[in-house]
Amino acid sequence: MKAIKYLGILLLLSILTIKVSAQDAVIISDGNFIRGTVQGTDFQTVGIKTDDGEVQQFKAKDIKEFMWNGETYVSKTFVTNKRTDYRFFKIVEAGAVNLYSMGGSTGSQKKKRSRLRFMPSIGIGIGSGGYSGVGFGGGVSFGGGRRDDEQTEAVRPGLYYIEKPGTGDMLEITPDADNSDANTQYIKNTLLAKFADDSDLTERVKGMDSFDAKTIQSLVKAYNTVHQK
Repeated sequence: MKAIKYLGILLLLSILTIKVSAQDAVIISDGNFIRGTVQGTDFQTVGIKTDDGEVQQFKAKDIKEFMWNGETYVSKTFVTNKRTDYRFFKIVEAGAVNLYSMGGSTGSQKKKRSRLRFMPSIGIGIGSGGYSGVGFGGGVSFGGGRRDDEQTEAVRPGLYYIEKPGTGDMLEITPDADNSDANTQYIKNTLLAKFADDSDLTERVKGMDSFDAKTIQSLVKAYNTVHQK
């Protein structure tokens, strides 16, 4: 009985140790990070409460990435109105093809925006189970001539982006609520281009007549499972 009790105590301590070690973290640069509890993000800044109770806030331009509840958010650059800015992009799937999501607090719905195109430029490391990561293009360009009130549309919740490093721009691939024919065809064409070297998956995509976020994530995951980097 004593042995069983002792093993039970050890198991409890192990669980508590795992829970404590699974903290959030802000990675400022390789080897330079702060552990604690992330308080939240608006995809432009992130706040973290350190172990000593101090709350620190970081802008996307000042850090590399952060880990929150087991998810990784990377800082990427984009250019708007000839000004470089930064946003956090949450990694949904990473591998031969990367899928991101991005959102944040916005005002009322603006008029329909044009399709956003993203221009890779710099390498950014993403955490993969620790604080070291793999690099992939991080430059993002929204193009010029848009007013600031229209730009908030670019950071509303629920936007998705797809990237296949070395094959061109990172593109928005957000399903719309009514599965419009134009947007469905755009998503289909984009996926077919990214999965061009996988005949089975492209045939599957060709047969689809609608897409949602879960379906896109499943397709990217299936591709990455077969095509390891």
